Amino acid sequence: MKKKQKKSLNPYLRFTSVAFQMGGAIWLGNFFGNWLDTKFNTTYWENIMTLFVVFAAMYLVISQVLKISKDND
Repeated sequence: MKKKQKKSLNPYLRFTSVAFQMGGAIWLGNFFGNWLDTKFNTTYWENIMTLFVVFAAMYLVISQVLKISKDND
């Protein structure tokens, strides 16, 4: 019985920190883009880097959800 409880909790435990990971990654992408804008005296790198990190984070979350749902079937 304990094995079954651990197995059913595992997918939930994987996603407990997803919001913090995504927030941190988006913040780092924004910070890096801001640094690039300051270094090269431009105005577009912050937006590009932030959007890139948002799409990358969403892709990783969706792929993890699909993998977990496939493993549970």
